[in-house]
Order: sequence, then C-alpha cells, then structure tokens
Amino acid sequence: MTLTNAEAVETEPTKPQAQRRAGGGGLGRYVLIRFLLIFPTVFILVTLVFFLMRVIGNPITASVGGRLTPSQLQERLHAAGYDRPVIVQYLEYLGRIIRGDFGTSVTDNRPITEIILQYGGATAELVFYALIVALVLGIPLGMLAAYLRDKWPDVLLRALAILTYATPVFFGGLLLKLVFSVWLGWLPLGDRASTRAELVLNQVPNATGVYIIDAIRTGNGQIISDVLVHAILPALTLGLLTAGIFLRLVRANMIGSLGSEYVDAARSRGVREARLVRTHAFRPALVPIITVMGLQIAMLLGGSVLTETTFGWRGLGYELNQYLSARDFVAVQGIVALLAVIVAVTNFVVDIVAALIDPRVRF
Repeated sequence: MTLTNAEAVETEPTKPQAQRRAGGGGLGRYVLIRFLLIFPTVFILVTLVFFLMRVIGNPITASVGGRLTPSQLQERLHAAGYDRPVIVQYLEYLGRIIRGDFGTSVTDNRPITEIILQYGGATAELVFYALIVALVLGIPLGMLAAYLRDKWPDVLLRALAILTYATPVFFGGLLLKLVFSVWLGWLPLGDRASTRAELVLNQVPNATGVYIIDAIRTGNGQIISDVLVHAILPALTLGLLTAGIFLRLVRANMIGSLGSEYVDAARSRGVREARLVRTHAFRPALVPIITVMGLQIAMLLGGSVLTETTFGWRGLGYELNQYLSARDFVAVQGIVALLAVIVAVTNFVVDIVAALIDPRVRF
C-alpha cells in the first residue's frame, strides 16, 4: 500500500525537527557560529583601541617627549616606527597581535604579555569574588522581590538595586572603607594581604598570582583567612555594582514565570509556594541571567580599574591606571586589547553554557 503525497508530508519530519529529535546539528552549528564571531568582535575592538590611542598623538611623545631633546625624540620615533603612515603602523600592529605580541611598554620596557601574566591573576581573583557577591545577593533578593511584587519589600529592593548600580565604584569603595575600616576597624583598608602573609605567599614555588590558591597551597589557615579578609571590601565594592543588575533581571523574569500557565497548573496540584518559586519559576528565568553574565564580566573588568586603585589591589586595573598616569599609551593599548580578547572569549563560553541549559537558544 503506497502513501499519498499529503500523507508522506505528514508522516515525514522536517529537517530541523529531525535534527532536534536526533540531538545533532543544532548545537554544533551554534557553537561554530559563535566561535567564528569572536574574530570580527576582537578585530573591531582592537581597531577602535588602536585609532583612539592615535587621536592623542604618538605614544612616545605623550609619555617621554618632555624629557628628550628633539633629536633623541626623533630617533625614538623612528626606531619604534611612529614616523610612518598610520595605516602602515596599523597593519604592523595587527600582524604582531596575530603572533601574540601586544607590544612593549614605553616607561619600563616590559612586554605587555609579561604584565598580563604577572597581574592578571589578581584581577581574575577580584572579578571572581565580585561575581560571587553579585550572585549570592542578586539572585535570592530578586526572587524575593518577584514573589512579593509591589509590596514594600519589593519597592525597597528595587530602590536598593538602582542605588547600587548608580553609585560610582570609587565612591562606594571609599564609603565602605570609611565605615568598616576607619569607624568600626573590622576590615583592613587595602592591599591584597598583610605584609607577613605576602612574604609567605612570595615563597610559594610556582606561584599562580591568585592569592587564595597560593594560600591554600601553603596549608596555613591564618594565611587563608588573611587573604579572604583583605578581599571582602574590594569584592563588595565591585560585586554590588552587578548585584543590582542581577536583582532586577531575576525579578523581571520570575514575574513572567510566576504568571505562566505551567506554574498555575503546578499550584493547582498543591505544589508548595517555596517549591514553585525555587524550581518552577526560577529555572526558566535562569537563561537570561547566564546570558547577561557574560556582559557583566566585561563591566566587572572595567570596574576593577577603579576598585583596584581605591584599595591598592595590585592587578591589571591598578597597573592600567599607573600607565595612564604615566601617559604610556603603548601599555594601555596592549592591556585593553588583550582584555578585549578575554571578554570576547568569555562571552563565547557563556553563550555555550546558555545553549546547553536551554536548547531553544540553539535554533
């Protein structure tokens, strides 16, 4: 017995449906596209950084021009290639980046990659702490605000979220230092660790530069405690900036989830309210949070410049501020370009995680 054309169309699944049922094609294609998008993103960011740095003039004149004679300055410009056309400099700069060479600082003659390796661990550690603070505060408070929608706790939490997001990072840091370090004396004013702890950490073989990891490797509980205590205020300063965003995002998405039909159906079956909020409403609202998290990491890296400067946290942000003060725009350009690469790769990883959690993202 043969099937008619209409019956064949009804019985045969379409190609996208077959791929979804088989579990193949969708995720692999999505990962490939997101990976390929890294290259134009990095290219645009690197190009913008290069030409914005050139708007202020050549880096050597900006950093050491006042301390050199005209002939010495001309020799330095010629040796560095800054007397050639800008387009030639740009093409050479792209070629060096492809080889992994982000330049050499003018003031201390250090390769940018060496600076990244030395101070990148400190910034990564601070961003990690701040992200924990943002998640621990933002997600539960956002869930509470959604459950108590339009009641006074919700109004208070929304105002708090706006306040934390709108407060400048340096002002928040100074305020926390004033309260918890100067007035109450509970926490240290700054630095990544006490002098005694740093002496011990500097003797750790093959140190990672991430103090909490190196402190754990020492096996000394006092060193671990010292490192964590010094991290509280910087982590709060930077984490509160993102916690407000997570709070409002979780609230908005969970309000939509709590009003959905499947939550109403679960409530009619007698599911407890706590479980409705925690499981049925929160999980669907998780994907937008993960997606936005990639963007917030870029914001945390930007906020780390002021946070590290405020607390004397010797990381990339602190060094970037020092190079800006010295008008060493070669170092600034290299560090910012490398951070752009890190942000692009981080967003790629976050997109993949979101696709694994919610298959709808892939199609």
